[in-house]
Amino acid sequence: MRPPAPAAARFPIAAQIVLYGSTYTSSIFQEPPIPQLAITADRDAAARYGINIGDISNLIQTAIGGAPVTQVYVGDRIYNVTTRVSNETANNIEAIGQLPLTSAGGAQVPLKQVADIRFRTGESTIAHEEGRRQITIRVDNRDRALSEYLADAQQQIDAKVHFDKQNTQLQWAGTFENQRRAQARLAVVMALVMGIMLVLLFAEFGKLHQAVMVLAVVPLATVGGLISLHLRGETLNIATAVGFIALFGVAVQNGIIMVSNINRVRRHGHALRDAVLEGAAERFRPVLMTATVASVGMLPAALATGVGTDVQRGLATVVVGGLPIATLLTLFVLPGFYFAVERYIERHRRKRRPHPSREL
Repeated sequence: MRPPAPAAARFPIAAQIVLYGSTYTSSIFQEPPIPQLAITADRDAAARYGINIGDISNLIQTAIGGAPVTQVYVGDRIYNVTTRVSNETANNIEAIGQLPLTSAGGAQVPLKQVADIRFRTGESTIAHEEGRRQITIRVDNRDRALSEYLADAQQQIDAKVHFDKQNTQLQWAGTFENQRRAQARLAVVMALVMGIMLVLLFAEFGKLHQAVMVLAVVPLATVGGLISLHLRGETLNIATAVGFIALFGVAVQNGIIMVSNINRVRRHGHALRDAVLEGAAERFRPVLMTATVASVGMLPAALATGVGTDVQRGLATVVVGGLPIATLLTLFVLPGFYFAVERYIERHRRKRRPHPSREL
C-alpha cells in the first residue's frame, strides 16, 4: 500500500478490503483516471500585469465552467445566462491560452501569459465514506477457506505493510463479513436448541443425568462429521453447520431410543447389567436401520460434483460421514456409559443410606 500523497495528507483514508469467494485474484475497485484540464495561475506574472487571481478564476469559470453571468426574468421565473466557449476551443490548449484578460492599465493580456495550461490525467471519482477518503481493494479467493485466508492476509499485512494508522484505516468486508454475522446468529440458535433439548429430555426422563447422557451423543457425532470434512477437503461454513444440526438431530433421536428402552427394561425388575445388555440388544437393529437410511439417502448429494452443488455437498458430507461413527458410538459407547453412571449413582445412594445396626 502506497502512502497518501502530501497534498491529501489532511484527509484520512479508509482502505476497505472486500473478500469474495470465486477466483484467486485481487484488484483496486475504483474508476480509471481520465484526462483533465489543469490551469495553474502564475502569481508573479499576474502581479506584473496587475491582474488579480480572482479575475483569472472568473474567466475560467465563465468561459469553460459555464458560470452564470447574469439573469433573465421571464414572467415570475428566473433563468441564468451563461457564456461558454465552443467545445473545439475548450479542447485546444492554444485556443484557451488566447482568452483575454484586462490588466490594470487596460491592456488585453492572453491567459497563457499569467497561467500554466496543460492536459493531465486525474481521478474521475474520489470515494468518501463518513468524511474519509476510501479505496476499495477487491480480493477473490477460491482455493482456501475464507477464514483461513483472512487470518493469513491479516498476519501478512501486519508484518509487511507499514502505514500511518492515524490517517489510514483498514476494514475487511464482503463475504467474510456476511459469514461472520451468519455464524454469530447460528451460535445463538445452537445454544437455544441445546437448551430446549435439555429441557425436553429432562421432562421425558425425569433425571438430569440421563438428559445430559443423551446430549453427550452430540460431541460423539461431531467427531465423525469433522473426520468426513477433513477427508473430503471441505471447510467449516454455514452449509456444513446446517449439516451438523441435522446430524445432531438423528444422533439424539438414536440416543433417546436407546436410553428409553433400557429404562423400560429396568422397570420390569431386571438388574442393571441385564437391563443394559437386553435393552441395547433390542434397539440394535432399529438404531442401525435409522442411521443407514439417512446415510444412504444423503450419499448422492455428498458425491455430487456439478455446478451449484457446493452447498448440498458440504451438508451431505457431514451427515454421511458423521452418522456411521455416531451410530457405532451410540450402540456400544452409550450403553456402557449408561451402566457406569447408573452404577455409580446406586453405590452412592447405598453409602448415604443409614445402616440398620446404627439405627438400633
